Amino acid sequence: MSNNEINPSRRLVLGGLSTGVAVAALAGTARAQSAAPAAAAPQPLQDPTTKYPQPPFPRQSQEWPGLTSRMEPRPDHGEESYKGSGRLAGRKALITGGDSGIGRAAAIAYAREGADVAIGYLEQEEPDAQEVLELIRAEGRKAVALPGDIRDEAFCQQLVADAVEQLGGLDILVNNAARQQSAASLADISTQQLDDTLKTNVYAMFWITKAALSHLQPGSTIINTTSVVAYSPPENLLDYSATKAAIENFTKGLAKQVASKGIRVNGVAPGPFWTPLQPSGGQPTDALVEFGSDTPLGRPGQPAELAGVYVLLASPESSYSTGQIFGATGGNGGP
Repeated sequence: MSNNEINPSRRLVLGGLSTGVAVAALAGTARAQSAAPAAAAPQPLQDPTTKYPQPPFPRQSQEWPGLTSRMEPRPDHGEESYKGSGRLAGRKALITGGDSGIGRAAAIAYAREGADVAIGYLEQEEPDAQEVLELIRAEGRKAVALPGDIRDEAFCQQLVADAVEQLGGLDILVNNAARQQSAASLADISTQQLDDTLKTNVYAMFWITKAALSHLQPGSTIINTTSVVAYSPPENLLDYSATKAAIENFTKGLAKQVASKGIRVNGVAPGPFWTPLQPSGGQPTDALVEFGSDTPLGRPGQPAELAGVYVLLASPESSYSTGQIFGATGGNGGP
């Protein structure tokens, strides 16, 4: 029998096989299509200049360290808007200043990305802290409260030890807590204010990071909150600006020191952000009314707008970034 001559019965079998294969393939495709998740609904574009409240803001002031609940308008930390996708599943994070502001936004985002989170804060900030702890637990994640004053070296060491014990380890450290007090003149900055600012912003970062390093494994990350004032200092924040420049320098130097250990160190440099730091002495009361209006976007940032940056720097997606400073300044330059 030649190659062109096929037995009729064989032709029927082959044809049946071909049809069966085609049907099976189509059925498999249909099953795959039905099993595939529905495409997300298109998200409307949002104008960043009008996405959040713009100045002028109500005249307001608080006693330091300030509370979120007393701010008008109330800051957005992503309580309703941040959606997680498992990017930090199983991770264990310690965030200083995690009760409010940028630290609060990072804590919420980390929990929604699957991480267990410990937050450090002052006892006066307990109302804010309890809100954050409830949000973390609502995601089914472990929430650890670690109140205390990071101006004390012994407490900083205990803070890390307690975080490691209660979380069962540590692989993300966010040095975020800060003290900021406006002073019109150098003559108005007392030695006590200078000491408090340096200890809160710089000494605590040294103490906490030093205590944490022995617990960090390859793949762990350290994220330090610096500021736009590190390279563009305003005249009324001399001591605060100096500490933020120190944080930037510390970040870049430490990144080189621990790179061979597989630990990454990066910084975030926010511009004007709407947090309790501002009405509790961080800005003159009169200036707070127009806070953020001098940025190209015409408004201050909201903590929720930085959550994604802190998630990115903690995740393996940024594995080739270390010793970098990531800016979010509303358009006023960058690091």
